[in-house]
Amino acid sequence: MYQIVSKKSLNPTVTQMEILAPFVAKKALPGQFIILRVDEDGERIPLTIAGYDREKGTVTIIFQIVGGSTERLNHKNAGDFIPDFVGPLGKATHTQGLKKVCVVGGGVGCAIALPVARALHEQGTKVTSIIGFRNKDLVILEDEFKAVSDEFYMMTDDGSYGRQGNVTVPLKEMLESGETFDEVITIGPLIMMKFVCLTTKAFNVKTIASMNPIMIDGTGMCGGCRLTVGGQMKFACVDGPEFDGHEIDFDEAMSRSRMYSDFELHERDDACNLFKQEVK
Repeated sequence: MYQIVSKKSLNPTVTQMEILAPFVAKKALPGQFIILRVDEDGERIPLTIAGYDREKGTVTIIFQIVGGSTERLNHKNAGDFIPDFVGPLGKATHTQGLKKVCVVGGGVGCAIALPVARALHEQGTKVTSIIGFRNKDLVILEDEFKAVSDEFYMMTDDGSYGRQGNVTVPLKEMLESGETFDEVITIGPLIMMKFVCLTTKAFNVKTIASMNPIMIDGTGMCGGCRLTVGGQMKFACVDGPEFDGHEIDFDEAMSRSRMYSDFELHERDDACNLFKQEVK
């Protein structure tokens, strides 16, 4: 059993938890993920590692409340336990030798982008961070990004905070002005990453995208997380989760990601109703 050490609401739909998992914390690196179950009969949920403390033996996860399982997880509190917390899984982000990097995060994907930006900053890389949200109410981790960024851009779709526009606006402006990066690393909604990659491809800037497709076992056995990268089938859980963004078939990935949207909504409604009944 794994104890929830702390819980914090980052916005109305995003929650941060710190989990006591010493063996995972000992080996965790930026870019890797874990798979957990909320209860003994629950489904497996893949979540990227948002942070870790090797001394305390804790791992930080940040999740968006989307379906029934994340709704159930959100009803857990500090001091409660979850039965399974497996990891670290996947390949860590490659940071060695990078001198100048632009990290582009969107929405809850910023939780994944932050440890990458932090690792780059700690090794002396010049970090430019661009993070974007639909509106001011959904902004998360702003101060944390500022602390590890040499340059920082906040974007909102409706202009309610920071600059109005999507994350490709300042990225394109920088590239058009002659700014250069060893890499652009993008993490967020698929449609956002697709257009970030289209923007950088026009300037021939290497771009890495972190993918989070449907996933079940995290070992490559089930094939649920398959992607087409460079015309070849890859498994996000063992070959990734990071891939060359210019080679990813984003349209296929987006189509697959929508397969269970209605089911997720139904399961979340059921979970909400169950908790309401328990309260009564």
